[in-house]
Amino acid sequence: MERTFVLVKPDGVQRGLMGEIVQRLERRGLKLVAAKFLLPSLSLAERHYAVHLGKPFYPGLIRYITSGPVLAMVWEGPRAVDLVRQTMGATRPWEAAPGSIRHDFAVEMSRNLTHASDALETAEQEIALWFSPDELVSWERPHENWFTGPN
Repeated sequence: MERTFVLVKPDGVQRGLMGEIVQRLERRGLKLVAAKFLLPSLSLAERHYAVHLGKPFYPGLIRYITSGPVLAMVWEGPRAVDLVRQTMGATRPWEAAPGSIRHDFAVEMSRNLTHASDALETAEQEIALWFSPDELVSWERPHENWFTGPN
């Protein structure tokens, strides 16, 4: 089972889309194992987006991600990284597949509602950055077999 990190960014929170995003991931068959609602500190934002340090858009990205509360989550399931990214859609909303979050609700790349880990290694790093191990909840759904069971 894979785990991946998802962040509903300030625009998604302000637009009241947290529930929609959670609902779509649940309906997809993924399982929520951690969530927290917070206003990211400057330090956390800088560590999260360290890969973009030095790029022209970096200062604006840091201002944006710390401008309001976010919903940080960890989701679990088979191929969780790929399933979440497909559900969110392409980073550029105009390239996102119909039915994806970004296709349905976003217009500009600078306000694309969510962040989702792009690989297992990234997911592990981001989960460790945003959550302590004791904040991750392992649990079983009674209907789990209907999502991931063998024939």
